[in-house]
Amino acid sequence: MTHALLFRPTKEAWNRGIIVGPKPPLKLREVWAIRIRLQISGDVRNLALFNLAIDSKLRACDLVRIKVGGLTNGYNVVRRATIMQRKTKRPVQCLMTSPAFPAFVL
Repeated sequence: MTHALLFRPTKEAWNRGIIVGPKPPLKLREVWAIRIRLQISGDVRNLALFNLAIDSKLRACDLVRIKVGGLTNGYNVVRRATIMQRKTKRPVQCLMTSPAFPAFVL
């Protein structure tokens, strides 16, 4: 075996200098700033997803699988919804708070 094969130059890690691991939670002020920006931009879909994520504390994979029909009863938004988690296969009850309602109104 040659000397060049034993000592290959190492690549720099893709996450060098980046904080890895759990991130600090959003502060209340940051949550409201995001909500206001989404309301101003008129992005109803992302506002609804953001409000639902904050209210339910579900994982992203569970959030994107939710259908509008699962959260509404005709033209009315249900106050409580039961969602089955994909990872744990356990049902989670979500309580819809008032900031989530304007995003779902048709």
